Amino acid sequence: QVQLVESGGGLVQPGGSLRLSCAASGSIFSINAMDWYRQAPGKQRELVASITSGGEIKYVDSVKGRFTISRDNDKNTVYLQMNSLKPEDTAVYLCNARLKTKASEFIGNYWGQGTQVTVSS
Repeated sequence: QVQLVESGGGLVQPGGSLRLSCAASGSIFSINAMDWYRQAPGKQRELVASITSGGEIKYVDSVKGRFTISRDNDKNTVYLQMNSLKPEDTAVYLCNARLKTKASEFIGNYWGQGTQVTVSS
């Protein structure tokens, strides 16, 4: 079984910063990529940032220059440093891992429970 646990969310003022963490554990054979998504009430789930095991990084345009994704492959952990936060960044942030388990030859998607980020004055 694979578990993903996010942490680091909270309430911040506009212009503030937060760092989110997501740690994957369990019967993991390899992780191809880890992603951060967010979902706000009434909005579709949005891919915010992704990083592959080889270090390829992508961001949605709205967070470029403000957010930074990084990872520690040895610890199976991905981070999202969020600076210059705006009210429109308010959402539940969810971690996704694209990985192979020790019991499967196929790549699957595994999700954490999410962490709430609220940006408000």
